[in-house]
Amino acid sequence: TVEARDYFSHAAPAESRQLGPATGLDYCRESSRLTTQLTQVMAWLLAQRAVHNGEITLAQARSEGYRLSAADRCLAVAGATNVDLPPGLGSLLRRSTRLFRRVAQLDSMMDRDPLH
Repeated sequence: TVEARDYFSHAAPAESRQLGPATGLDYCRESSRLTTQLTQVMAWLLAQRAVHNGEITLAQARSEGYRLSAADRCLAVAGATNVDLPPGLGSLLRRSTRLFRRVAQLDSMMDRDPLH
């Protein structure tokens, strides 16, 4: 999240000004997707930490309000492969998508774990 914040604070303004209209639209959509991915992962991790610290129960953490969501948007591939996107955004998108997939896998594994 810190790397994404730094990117959007420093590199993104200059990079986005150089984009054409169509790529600019992709840039906005993919920036939004990146933010959604990181927000979802962070919220999920905070819920897991709350369980670990005894602040909420595992059942509460497994409820809809704490579950990883927005997978349809976070894992869509619409503009993620657009070669005209700035390299910094492309790198962040690839890595955040991999992170989201790993956390989604952990979330799914918790559903199958008979101890939970």
